Amino acid sequence: MRISSQDWTLTVTGARRRVTQQDIAKMTGVSQATVSVVLNGRSDSEVKIAPETREKVLRAIAETGYVADPVARRLAARHNKIIGVFTYEPVFPSANSDFYHPFLVGIEQRAESLGCDLLLLTSSPVVEGRRRIFHQDNRIRLADGCVLLGRSLDRDELTRLVADGLPFVSIGRRDAAGGPVPYVGAAYGPAVASLVARAVSLGHTKLAYLGAGAGPESWADRYAGFTAAVETAGVTGSRFALDGTATPSGGSARAGTGHAAVTGGAAGAGNAPVTVAVTGNAAVTGGTAGVGNASGAGNVASVGGTAGAGVSAVLEAVVAQGITAVFAEEHADGVALWLAAEAAGIELSVATLGEPTRDAPPSRVEFSGLRIPRQDMGAQAVEVLTALIEGTRTEIQRLLPCDVVTGETLKERA
Repeated sequence: MRISSQDWTLTVTGARRRVTQQDIAKMTGVSQATVSVVLNGRSDSEVKIAPETREKVLRAIAETGYVADPVARRLAARHNKIIGVFTYEPVFPSANSDFYHPFLVGIEQRAESLGCDLLLLTSSPVVEGRRRIFHQDNRIRLADGCVLLGRSLDRDELTRLVADGLPFVSIGRRDAAGGPVPYVGAAYGPAVASLVARAVSLGHTKLAYLGAGAGPESWADRYAGFTAAVETAGVTGSRFALDGTATPSGGSARAGTGHAAVTGGAAGAGNAPVTVAVTGNAAVTGGTAGVGNASGAGNVASVGGTAGAGVSAVLEAVVAQGITAVFAEEHADGVALWLAAEAAGIELSVATLGEPTRDAPPSRVEFSGLRIPRQDMGAQAVEVLTALIEGTRTEIQRLLPCDVVTGETLKERA
């Protein structure tokens, strides 16, 4: 390769190669250190470089199309402004695209504003229907850090990430995994409590939660908000499941205080029968009676007899118990229950606790419920990750408020 500092032309013979800082230095007649200073954008107050020299170097960079070697820059600066995005579930299939899209928009927009590139990590093998970060050919360390996206994250992998010290941030609140997990999540509890309070103000005294109420932290947080709000309001709550999870069978149920009638199955959370304290007038039959993870707390009875049952079976149980308002963990389940009640001519209020994560039956009404700040969660996840990479102080666990949607489906009790 022949270099002329007179006309700044490069004559390349043989294999084409990357233009280097050394090439730029020879072309402009300055030292490589001067080129490095100009490239790094250091101000004149830090290093004295004549304006004409700076201009000459910048012009040579522009005319040659010089691009900094990311590997060299990483060695010099310890990071190369590449942010990894790892998704535990596919985010592009049609059933999920509408839900995950705002997160990705927030991630992309904030990364762009910070001058960062994104690396979507897609080569991870699928084990038992889920991707895995750590495998023989994992490339997570190509990035300076990683944003994790998915309903539930693998606990062992989170523990390893915390132990390894690789900068990462979860979108969604996560429990500790061998140490604090950096996250940007949604504050479901206050929003659900606000919806419960509104239902009570509309005359509803027997409420139900439709969903698992456990497992992923986002589900557990919604259910915790529901149980706390029911207890505060002094009304009766029940829980129904549509996800097919089996509730414990056998054991014994022990009556608590108030007028609750609990018959059959095991009482409590997990597999251990516990005392159920229900202070309302709920009648619970079959399966499991309990209160999420807090044994004997609040006014919520978990109805295991309908776990895995269809919408029609849940609607039948709701009507039998005199329940007039249902809070659906999954939007699609809430829509299905609402439509079933409408078709049967039954007055039932329904609130859905988030946007659809899977296809829902079409409906003509705006559902009452909550709106997750998905785009802002994505953007702030990038902010937290950047701070972790650069070693600057920031709040590494953030919960953002959800918007409460008044809608049309949480109505005054008939």
